Amino acid sequence: MTRFDVHDHRHALKQLRDTGATGLWENRKGVSCPVCDAPFDRLFTTRQTGTTFPESDGARFCLLRDDDAIHLFRH
Repeated sequence: MTRFDVHDHRHALKQLRDTGATGLWENRKGVSCPVCDAPFDRLFTTRQTGTTFPESDGARFCLLRDDDAIHLFRH
């Protein structure tokens, strides 16, 4: 399983938001995505089981993590 530790890349990321349970980061140094190896623009992290993302471009997303998978729902 691929892991990503924000603290290992903290020098390259700017924290935009932190609620304690969720965080939003901007990639300032072209850190690669651990899934596809392409640089990402923003990183959202959560410790919550379910999370709703604020609307962006008219779409709202909900994320659910369970024992088997992570599910991303677009509304």
